[in-house]
Amino acid sequence: MIVLVMGVSGSGKSTIGRMLAAALSAEFLEADTFHSRDNVAKMTSGIPLEDADRWPWLEAIGDAIAAHRLAGRPVVLACSALKDSYRRRLFAQAGEPGHVVFLDGKADLIAARLGGRRGHYMPPTLLPSQLATLEPPTDAIRVDIGNRPEDILAAILRDLGR
Repeated sequence: MIVLVMGVSGSGKSTIGRMLAAALSAEFLEADTFHSRDNVAKMTSGIPLEDADRWPWLEAIGDAIAAHRLAGRPVVLACSALKDSYRRRLFAQAGEPGHVVFLDGKADLIAARLGGRRGHYMPPTLLPSQLATLEPPTDAIRVDIGNRPEDILAAILRDLGR
């Protein structure tokens, strides 16, 4: 099983992804750890990534998922995966389809979360570019990030049939 927890920066992917991985006894992968130094430098400088920056990153994540799946372990991935083409690339590289969880929320709530976050390279000034790039999935478990994390987790588990 592969579960992709996706959304813009500040939507709670890491928090919900870790909780979901624990509930499913799955490996948790944080997509941010797969970014190249160049990608991190760009984002830190407030420069949005382009598709050419993202393809190698997505391939590395897909390879990591595939390795865990070959070992028979379920995987929960926290990754922005803003475009449909990114999500398709991830699953193709991983070698199997997966479930998509879309963490959806109002821009002002996300901006407030980003403004209060410390120690992350993604500045709040990049939120508009992420929202402009976002292609909301039509075939996903869609949850409202305004809810409590425990309620979000329960909704996801229910929709996954767990």
